[in-house]
Amino acid sequence: MDADELDPVRKAPALKNLDPMSIEELGDYIGDLEAEIERVKQAISRKQAVKAGAEAFFKR
Repeated sequence: MDADELDPVRKAPALKNLDPMSIEELGDYIGDLEAEIERVKQAISRKQAVKAGAEAFFKR
């Protein structure tokens, strides 16, 4: 069995249809996306800190 077969298949999320959205709605949507990007960056930082701590612990 190949290791690639064990990984779950992730589908790309469907793109949101922007055509029916007003300029104001598009601006709000950008704000929502920027907030989500910041939330993901914070999650990455937390995970990197945990990883660094584990690596430091096991290098002793």
